[in-house]
Amino acid sequence: MDRHLGDTVSVELLSSASLLSRLPPEAQAWAEGLAWTERRYVLSLCHLMCAASPEMQAEFLDDYTADGLVSKILEDRDTKQKVKDYLEHFGIKTELTTGLLRSYIRQFYIHSAQDVRRQPDLYLESALRLVMSTEERNNVFNYILGFELIKMMFRMSWYQHEKLYKLQRNQDEFIHTYIKPIQHTHKINKIIVPKDEHLFFARRDYYVKKPEISEKKLIELAIATFTTEITTNFGFSIIRHPHSLVFDYDYIFELDQEAIFS
Repeated sequence: MDRHLGDTVSVELLSSASLLSRLPPEAQAWAEGLAWTERRYVLSLCHLMCAASPEMQAEFLDDYTADGLVSKILEDRDTKQKVKDYLEHFGIKTELTTGLLRSYIRQFYIHSAQDVRRQPDLYLESALRLVMSTEERNNVFNYILGFELIKMMFRMSWYQHEKLYKLQRNQDEFIHTYIKPIQHTHKINKIIVPKDEHLFFARRDYYVKKPEISEKKLIELAIATFTTEITTNFGFSIIRHPHSLVFDYDYIFELDQEAIFS
């Protein structure tokens, strides 16, 4: 046998032999203890998962795991309470019911499936981490908080965006990470249409206009505009550092639109 070929085969055999060892001990013992018929079932499932599109993987994982994940996520009562308190602080009326968690887990899978069109090999890995890791499951609350805040900002007028970013310590970072992507999405979807942006009275028409977006469309736009990583990190930063997002509800949403023309 060619020496190089022999080295290649030995590496492949080593990789194959070590594959099961990368599982948790309980899972490894379970897999090794399966009868031949059951092993065929596992192989069939592996084949279907590998051949499926990210969207189909997301749908399967939602059907197969979400109910169990909800019960596990609800065990983290401390993080749930923090998210609930922050939602109230930001004036967001979303309630963290079991049904909402169930829908957000499904959305998380769908959102991840769209993200990984750039890196499809990372999708199943991230889904497995969510199933197997307590820390990753806790990230669902971070994702919920981040996504609810992004939805809130999508519904703001550009004048309210200006008020919000002026409150932040690092205005440039906040503008480039959140405000500009949202306003770009507003424009390309003709939700806000700037006309004669540099003319004083024309600016009044579009700058103070409140976006009108259905809930379904809002979710689609938010998923298309921001990755799961940005969304999750947004929520995590607020839970970890309470003042990472400076917020004054009355100031941002007050009806003093005349201030824009002063």
